[in-house]
Amino acid sequence: MGVTKITQEFASPVAPTRAFRALILESNTLMPKLLPQFIKSVDLLQGDGGVGSIEQVNFTESSHFKYMKNRIDELDKENFVCKYTMVEGDALADKIESIAYEIKFEKSDDGCVCKMTSEYHTFGGYEVKEEEVKAGKESAMAIYKVVEAYLLQNPNVYA
Repeated sequence: MGVTKITQEFASPVAPTRAFRALILESNTLMPKLLPQFIKSVDLLQGDGGVGSIEQVNFTESSHFKYMKNRIDELDKENFVCKYTMVEGDALADKIESIAYEIKFEKSDDGCVCKMTSEYHTFGGYEVKEEEVKAGKESAMAIYKVVEAYLLQNPNVYA
């Protein structure tokens, strides 16, 4: 099994408490509301939303993918850290066993810095291609920008 690790970081004018709540804790209701053209629903299949829970993200017909299942591995609400693993879904195809994510929101002078690490665990000698990594980074960034704009336009949400 091969492992490819990618890290990205970006600054946001949103406080870490609000960003964490919107993007992690409330994402199952917020994502379908803010991105209805891509995300049909987020269903809790197992657990209570905490560690060990499994969520299924269902995409709309306009998406490249049908669904993905994520298992929550760690949820640290005091330090704004979430670790989860994509364990199933057509995005994995037959080349990637799983993708482990760590998302951390750190306070900065003018909001927060979001640090995201993605670890691709592949089958056999499969190498994750640069285009796949770039596409993943761009889609994550697009989602963050939509949520950030929503939070900036609605300063009382998750305050």
